[in-house]
Amino acid sequence: MQSRQNILSGLIVALVFLTNVLRAQPEFTDVFVSGEGGYHTYRIPATVITRSNTILAFCEGRKNSRSDTGKIDLLLKRSKDDGKSWSEQQVIWSDGENVCGNPAPVVDQQTGVTWLLFTWNLGSDKESELGRGTGKDIRRVFVTHSADDGVTWTKPNEITTTVKKPGWYWYATGPVNGIQLTRGPHPGRLVIPCNHTELNTRTQVVSKSHIIFSDDHGKTWQPGGVEEEMTNESTVVERADGSLLHNMRSYHKQNRRAVAISKDAGESWSAVKLDEALVEPVCQGSILRVTWPGDPEKSRIHFANPASTKRENLTVRESYDEGATWSANKSLHSGPAAYSCMVKLPDAVGCLFECGDKNPYEKITFARYSLTWLESASP
Repeated sequence: MQSRQNILSGLIVALVFLTNVLRAQPEFTDVFVSGEGGYHTYRIPATVITRSNTILAFCEGRKNSRSDTGKIDLLLKRSKDDGKSWSEQQVIWSDGENVCGNPAPVVDQQTGVTWLLFTWNLGSDKESELGRGTGKDIRRVFVTHSADDGVTWTKPNEITTTVKKPGWYWYATGPVNGIQLTRGPHPGRLVIPCNHTELNTRTQVVSKSHIIFSDDHGKTWQPGGVEEEMTNESTVVERADGSLLHNMRSYHKQNRRAVAISKDAGESWSAVKLDEALVEPVCQGSILRVTWPGDPEKSRIHFANPASTKRENLTVRESYDEGATWSANKSLHSGPAAYSCMVKLPDAVGCLFECGDKNPYEKITFARYSLTWLESASP
């Protein structure tokens, strides 16, 4: 009799667990759908959440084609209900037939202001020309900000000369969200991951990641530490000891993400290493602090990218040891997928990412997932 009761109790526990897991499955909402809203393709997602819990979803609206050149506008949609519904499409900046893109937003938690850094170039200049410094114009850097949860934005202000060093050619902010430091030597510092090209000692054009930062609440910006060659688009997270983990797109031809550590708030970096656990197809990725140790939760850092040698299988991973190793992982979209950006929601985590059925650029979708889903053993 006791044995039957134990079996029944075990079945009930298993059923309750399975029910909770099923209830915790991710929810998906399409935010930008290519071909709709007057644009051929939507690409390059970035997202933040304001102090009043309004989610801002940025992207590039590529007017006439999927190309990285031509007329590209900087767009925004807003959500006040945890990403379940979204506002009408808003143009933050459009400049004729030119490129306005690479959104890199960050929220200053002390002032409530949302800062948005981005880049500009002539629509007729190709990336290869800009990367060698042979374009008709150069890649320029701008910043704008909003004090009303993204409803209105200031006129963009060019900051190229203060953040782009002589000898740097191509330049890209993000594309991903920045962070505000909470500990270490510079609490309050706003940090934006970036990348650029320059000539090395062999006069070859090389790509390098770097960061820029502001210590005066976005009024001025300056470059921080520069990474080694063969690094590119990157994402950054603050660790519990105040150090920064820089996670980078890599051209090392080993299909692994590159990582480096800063102990001085991003002003210098350790030697670059490859993270053997993070497979990548040479693509952008996103890293996010979800909980701090003693929060009262344990430490959780999440990372999202196409976990494949192709742009597919957008996967979220979780680290409990400040990004040293990765434990739980789940696929949000097994089909074609590419760029992503994550944000911590009040009761979940949001991931804004490119995906589709036939190619990764059919739409930009917002997924809401719970820690229960990610940390459960069930798929």
